[in-house]
Amino acid sequence: VQLQASGGGLVQPGGSLRLSCAASGGSLDAFAIGWYRQVPGKEREGLSWINVGEGDTVIADSVKGRFTISRDRAKNTFYLQMNSLKHEDTGVYYCAARPGAIAIEAMWYAFWGQGTLVTVSS
Repeated sequence: VQLQASGGGLVQPGGSLRLSCAASGGSLDAFAIGWYRQVPGKEREGLSWINVGEGDTVIADSVKGRFTISRDRAKNTFYLQMNSLKHEDTGVYYCAARPGAIAIEAMWYAFWGQGTLVTVSS
């Protein structure tokens, strides 16, 4: 499985971005996808997760109400819609995949994209 994250960039506070995670290597219907954020000096933070086949999702409290995870199974692509962005949302965003059901901790994900940088600044 290979993952490629994209869609990051510079956005003003209050703005929106949609990150994409394109997967290759076959169907991920039996996988879970997670989005994580890394800020220098801090631990990697889990944001949102989805069971690809069933479509059920989990969202971290820290971004609940602002971030939404979704999938396009036909395109093998996964999205993180981010609204009402804040300065503290700045970081490198990664998508990750694991066989099986959602796991919250990053250590359970074997496949990682390269990361895409999101900068929230005026």
